[in-house]
Amino acid sequence: MLVPHRFRGPTASGNGGYVAGLLAATLNHDDAPAAPVTVTLRKPPPLEVPLKVVRSGGHSSAQDRDGTTIADAESATVNELPQVAAVGLDVARAASENYPGRDRHPFPQCFVCGPDRATGDGMRLFPGRIADGSTACVWCVDPDLAGQAAFVWAALDCPGGWAAPIEDRPMVLGRITARISALPEPGENCVITGRLIGSEGRKVWTATTAYGADERELGRASATWITL
Repeated sequence: MLVPHRFRGPTASGNGGYVAGLLAATLNHDDAPAAPVTVTLRKPPPLEVPLKVVRSGGHSSAQDRDGTTIADAESATVNELPQVAAVGLDVARAASENYPGRDRHPFPQCFVCGPDRATGDGMRLFPGRIADGSTACVWCVDPDLAGQAAFVWAALDCPGGWAAPIEDRPMVLGRITARISALPEPGENCVITGRLIGSEGRKVWTATTAYGADERELGRASATWITL
């Protein structure tokens, strides 16, 4: 398993949602493709470094060269994940116009939500807040990102952080449980919504849901963030 430099979150480490999706894919869920998976990030995922994947039953771990565990994935114990309500494409586009990350962003090169990433390079998800306090944004799916569940995992990552809100207290993904139910089509305009669930000390809990252009659900996730 290797995280290319393109898929960074912070400047020197992988985007948490994307890395979680890569590791989740190493679990064998052929008999239940929509089964939820929990991924815990133990260390900042290094870029351009081959990681050894060790599998045992319903568990996978990604390990660095010295045997340090970077992340763990296992079949989730939750039966249901919270759903964040869908909004219309126009509402999501309007929310993105007020994306706070354009002015204050702890990781402006983030593959998912970084304003410094060009079209065709980053995903350019710009979650802005709507009337009920949740976030919404549009994901126009580049053709090279359409066929892999890891990019749906990535889309389910940052919109949760911006519901926290991340610009006031920088944080990184610590754990995410996601269920991917469908993949988007190339060029499809998808809507991602996020909601703050709660916080305690340095921990923040969020939920996200991804929808296709026809409002079919692509996936949903709950996440734990750790403030820096």
